[in-house]
Amino acid sequence: MDLLEAYRRSLAEFVDRVDQIGPGQWVEETPCPDWDVRTLVNHVVGEDRWSVPLLAGRTLDEVGDRFDGDVLGADAARTAREATAQAEIAVTHPGTIDRTVHLSSGPTPAAEYVQQLLAEHLVHGWDLAVAIGAEPRLDPDAVRVCARWFAGRVDDYRRDKLVGDGAQVSADADEQDRLLAAFGRDPDWAPGD
Repeated sequence: MDLLEAYRRSLAEFVDRVDQIGPGQWVEETPCPDWDVRTLVNHVVGEDRWSVPLLAGRTLDEVGDRFDGDVLGADAARTAREATAQAEIAVTHPGTIDRTVHLSSGPTPAAEYVQQLLAEHLVHGWDLAVAIGAEPRLDPDAVRVCARWFAGRVDDYRRDKLVGDGAQVSADADEQDRLLAAFGRDPDWAPGD
C-alpha cells in the first residue's frame, strides 16, 4: 500500500470513530494524559486544519494563530468531517507529496509530513476508540506503512519527548500493538487504568 492510500484510510477510520462519540463521551478520559475526548479530537482536527495551508506552501508565520484554541465549535463531528475532507484534498492534490513544507522543525519533505499525519490519525484514532468503547482495530496495511516509517524515527521521537517510553508487549504481539507500544501506548489500556 502506498502512503497516500494509507493516509486516506487513517482519515476515514478517525472520522468514523468521531461519528461514534456519544453526547456524554466528549469528557471521557483518553490514553493521552490530561486529554479528554474533546481535547484529543480538537488536537487532530487542528492538525488537519494546519495541514491545508502548510501543504500549499504557507509558513507557520503566515498561518499565525488562526487554529489556536477550540477549532471544533458546536458541531464537533461535522467539523471533523469537513477538516479531514479538506486535508485529504490538500494531501492528494497532484504534486503535493513532492513539495517541501515549513514546520517548526524546519523545511521538511511533504512525504515526511504526511507520514507524521498518518501516525497522528492512526494512534489518536486508537486513543479515541478505546476511550469511547469503539472497535480499536486499525487498518493493518496503514499500520504497516506507519510502522515501517516510525521504526527509523522512534529514537528521535523519544529523545525529543514527542512520545513516551515504549510500553512492554509480548514477543508475539501483533504489528498494531507493537506500533502503539512504540508510541508509548499500553495496547491493553482501558478507561480507569
